[in-house]
Amino acid sequence: MKSFFSIALLAFTMHFATAQQLNTPQPSPLQTVKQAFGVGNIELSYSRPSLKGRTVFGDLEPYDKVWRTGANGATTLTFSDDVIIGDKTVKAGKYGFLTIPGASSFVLIISKDVNVNSRTMYKQENDVVRVTVPVKKLTDKVETFTLQFGSITNTSIHLEMMWDNVLVALPITTNTDAKVMAQIENVFYKDTKPYFSAAQYFFENGKDPKQALTWVDAALAQKGNEKAYWMYLLKARIHDKIGDKAGAKAMCDKTIALATEAQNDGYVKMASDLKAKL
Repeated sequence: MKSFFSIALLAFTMHFATAQQLNTPQPSPLQTVKQAFGVGNIELSYSRPSLKGRTVFGDLEPYDKVWRTGANGATTLTFSDDVIIGDKTVKAGKYGFLTIPGASSFVLIISKDVNVNSRTMYKQENDVVRVTVPVKKLTDKVETFTLQFGSITNTSIHLEMMWDNVLVALPITTNTDAKVMAQIENVFYKDTKPYFSAAQYFFENGKDPKQALTWVDAALAQKGNEKAYWMYLLKARIHDKIGDKAGAKAMCDKTIALATEAQNDGYVKMASDLKAKL
């Protein structure tokens, strides 16, 4: 009987031990980055190994061989809108991101295959686009492999890769203007027209200021915008741009009065600063 209980206790203990799960830090932690770009966004997912005293490129990751660009699973990029990489349009969707390291340049690959987590899984026929970019040597070593977005404008962005003393960047562009103009043309067929947004876009992007003025007037004429001091400030700026200083001053005064009433000191200051420069 004693032997039976001993065996049962041992079996229970072994089962309990195997049922436990240890939650420990990942050696190469996963990171997901979502970056607004143009009128959409780009989402990046990758795992981040560290140097740990090793030599990476040309040793751990050999030159002229495909690399999954990270650790563990495949590295992926998801575009919510069409973008341009190299000389090709990359349609909205999810893609694998792979690289071929070199001493002076890297080949950066956008692939239709989102599951390439080893060199043997790579098939060149799945490439959507390849871009060769130069290597920039960094003064200080980057310990943990890093992918990030930088040099962001309305129409362009760089996907930057840094590890050890190496930096390479993938230029990505998008035709933001065409997309916004298409939206303007589309939504203007609706009853509630976004006059203010269209006027602001025209003003900020150097388009026809007279059309921008027409639209901001239409926005102010819409019900509920009678005290929209931010719209009057835009109108003041448009008047200034077309050389109508008197009109600009009058709109600054209107902005100051309405913003003061609304207790928005920021707009009071912006309108006052603009008026002082006229």
